[in-house]
Amino acid sequence: MTGRNIRYEALQSEAGKKLLQRSGRSPDDISSVVLVEKDRSYIKSEAVLKIMEYINLPFPQLALFLHLVPLFIRDFAYDNLADNRYNLF
Repeated sequence: MTGRNIRYEALQSEAGKKLLQRSGRSPDDISSVVLVEKDRSYIKSEAVLKIMEYINLPFPQLALFLHLVPLFIRDFAYDNLADNRYNLF
């Protein structure tokens, strides 16, 4: 996947709020990581896995493997990690 770039925007910024609205989310909803692509947006574990596809080895392969895990399990793990990130890191 060469030639693909990711730009970061803080969800609290004006540009971030516009991207949230464009993806059908509330402009004040900063509860999750969001990846906005041209035709679709992703949140929580789907966003993380999609971002991994943009990064060099081994992340695209790991993302492919993690797609086998059901979404509700991935999002449960994502929510727990997000809620405890300051204790873990």
